[in-house]
Amino acid sequence: MKRMRNVKIVATLGPASNDYEMIRALFEAGADVFRLNMSHGTQDEIGERHAIIRQVEKDCGRPIAILADLQGPKLRCGVFAEDFYELEEGAKFRFDLDEADGDATRVRLPHPEIFQALTPGSSLLVNDGKIRLTVDDCGDDFANCTVAVGGEISNRKGVNVPDVVLPLAALSDKDRSDLEYVCELGVDWLALSFVQRPEDVQEARDLAKGRAAVLSKIEKPAAVTAFDDILAVSDGIMVARGDLGVELPVHAVPPIQKRLIRACRAAAKPVIVATQMLESMIESPVPTRAEVSDVATAIYEGTDAIMLSAESAAGSYPVEAVTTMNNVAIEVENDPTYRKVIDASRKVERTSVADGIVVAAREIAETTEIKAICCFTQSGTTALLVARERPSVPIIALTPLEKTARRLCLSWGTNCMMTAGVDRFKMAVLSAAQAAVDSGIATTQDQIVVTAGVPFNIPGTTNILRVAPCEQSLIYSAQP
Repeated sequence: MKRMRNVKIVATLGPASNDYEMIRALFEAGADVFRLNMSHGTQDEIGERHAIIRQVEKDCGRPIAILADLQGPKLRCGVFAEDFYELEEGAKFRFDLDEADGDATRVRLPHPEIFQALTPGSSLLVNDGKIRLTVDDCGDDFANCTVAVGGEISNRKGVNVPDVVLPLAALSDKDRSDLEYVCELGVDWLALSFVQRPEDVQEARDLAKGRAAVLSKIEKPAAVTAFDDILAVSDGIMVARGDLGVELPVHAVPPIQKRLIRACRAAAKPVIVATQMLESMIESPVPTRAEVSDVATAIYEGTDAIMLSAESAAGSYPVEAVTTMNNVAIEVENDPTYRKVIDASRKVERTSVADGIVVAAREIAETTEIKAICCFTQSGTTALLVARERPSVPIIALTPLEKTARRLCLSWGTNCMMTAGVDRFKMAVLSAAQAAVDSGIATTQDQIVVTAGVPFNIPGTTNILRVAPCEQSLIYSAQP
């Protein structure tokens, strides 16, 4: 089942998409990666969805990536004596550790770490930023504030602290338990919430022990500031625009999105653009024109993947949402302007033999009648480097490792296929030619470019390139 586009689609599973028929329908509509949100559902429920995805994968004969999204620490205020209170602009309000029910003048904030980090002038945001308070003075167990933007406050609303780096680990006790559970299940990617510093990512990597790749969610200003260091220790990135838009001015998010996508592409690491991409399709079978434009913009910018959240997890039209994303992607990538934008944004990286090989593969493919770039990869590095080039021909990633094939499902343009292990380059070329023909990407009359690392089965050794015919008798006759 070859996709007719290069950008990948991530679909979140939930109450609206938790049985075999729906998950298979989402896959057939275009979903390449399924996201399991650890904020919702028990571990047993997550395990059931994981098993269904693997059954769909087996029945359809194509690798599918599974992304487990860890919840991260949740900062919430306490409860109130009444259902809600209205905070007026200019009013005084206090957060403290007192366990008494809150009222119009104060409420408990059961997070002493926040008080330790605050300074006068810091901002506190409540209820997704609808309420904004400015800290007047604070101590180890309180913060006296003035209401800068008023609104309705009620029980256990979320609290954001955009101005400071909080002395909180990105992994809560629940996250550590969930991480171990999903790694044992066999998920391919871990999405890490509440990342503020590279040390947060390193902790998750140490716990994962290579069982899953780690993807950092960029949702806090501190993560934007430390992005280069975070990217260096991450396997991938998610631009979590919802939380970014709460803690930063909304007009700052689009340039951050563009900057992060380009940095990830230069580093040959997958990047997902997420949050509210087709939000209206939770309740409507048709998206707004602005949402379609938003999805298209991310594709023009060269993102590896675009993501559906509530649209596919809890919406009334999950299949339609995936179909819409798929159709938008096909239309954009068939636009001549798309190729011009992608080529213009390419940053030439030639610091190693592998870089030179993949650049040469793209240039050969784009100047001759080449149908595909086929790369043999053990760890996935070769395929990621080829995807960084954003070639105009399909990428076929061949690997003997199921884990690698699944992880690459998140990477731009990669058609992931399992192959038997090879120990000679000639056998690799034969396997690549067969895969190109079997997938329908090429015929026996066509040629392909094959890249690999010799000796085989050693990660990071991409050092060989060959232009080869897809007719196997010609391969045999051309080389002893």
